[in-house]
Amino acid sequence: MADLPPPRVLIVSRRTIRKNKFVDFVGEYHLDLIVQFGAVPIIVPRVSGVDNLLESFEPIHGVLLCEGEDIDPSLYEAETSTLSSEELEEIKKIHAGDTAIDKEKDTIELKLVKLCLERNIPYLGICRGSQILNVACGGTLYQDIGKELSQKLHHQSVTHMNYDDYDGHRHSIKLVENTPLQNWFKDSINKKNMEIFVNSYHHQGVKQLARRFVPMAFAPDGLIEGFYDPKSYNPHEGKFLMGLQFHPERMRLPNSDEFDYPGCATAYKEFVRAVIAYQKKVNINQRISKSSQLNQGMEKKKRKLIARSFSFGPSKEFTLLPHEAKFLKCHEMPNGTLSLEEEVRLIEMGATVRNSSSYFDQMMKSNKGKVKEVIAK
Repeated sequence: MADLPPPRVLIVSRRTIRKNKFVDFVGEYHLDLIVQFGAVPIIVPRVSGVDNLLESFEPIHGVLLCEGEDIDPSLYEAETSTLSSEELEEIKKIHAGDTAIDKEKDTIELKLVKLCLERNIPYLGICRGSQILNVACGGTLYQDIGKELSQKLHHQSVTHMNYDDYDGHRHSIKLVENTPLQNWFKDSINKKNMEIFVNSYHHQGVKQLARRFVPMAFAPDGLIEGFYDPKSYNPHEGKFLMGLQFHPERMRLPNSDEFDYPGCATAYKEFVRAVIAYQKKVNINQRISKSSQLNQGMEKKKRKLIARSFSFGPSKEFTLLPHEAKFLKCHEMPNGTLSLEEEVRLIEMGATVRNSSSYFDQMMKSNKGKVKEVIAK
């Protein structure tokens, strides 16, 4: 098989304001890791109308969705929320940069998630990307962890967003045994309590996990910090469907590019492994499909040649027949005519059956050497 070009991973941008205008961007840590492990990141701008142009980004071999504003609450039945209007206003003031809903990003990302689910395209969701995956599959979110979860668990409350120590803040999570996440961090886990420490940049999170998913990690307050679909996870076979609430790509030592744990980059490594395997699988399927179409085309051409052969009248010379023409032998009959069964079969194949008696009379009387020469060619 010829070498394939690097596979393509789609990443939807988010927006910020720079010099009094909106600017789209994607964090470089994501891009660096995708490139490092052998794929090409393709940035999808989160602008109006792009959701109707996603076919222009084909071929799609993987999708990585990451940080961004809060997901529109109407997409996950937020009318069941117990938050008062006063509490919602307070949340908007505390998390002003995150609570501005970006409907364009929501629409684009939901379409991409559903495309991944339909075609089994490898998918990795980081932070908001894990939340949009859960919502797309029927799960729900806490609109605000501090108001809906932490206040109910005073003795186990967790700070999930610390604006005073944005990149340095960490909290513990407990890894679930026999999950990919546990396997990636097995050399770094506190064996006594199965814990590692992760960063945290969110005030929302998974409330009800969609049925297809299995948790991989929990915060001390019970919040799900990672999940995956076991039936859709086998990187070597091009299968990957996972969400992580924390940011492994940003878990770095102070003033360094060194990761907190060796396993931090593994999510991206295994994701790209699945992307590469998926590309190869798609390429093989496309080759099989093209081969099948070619065979069908050759069969049609063969039938056309048969039809042309049987359309010649008795006045035609064999030298005028196409070299590719194939002669069908009729049964041994006194007059050399086709049987009714043979004639019906030829008609079904598209052959024009006429002058068959004269045709076979001519064939039997002609030089046998010429016939053999035509057939051989």
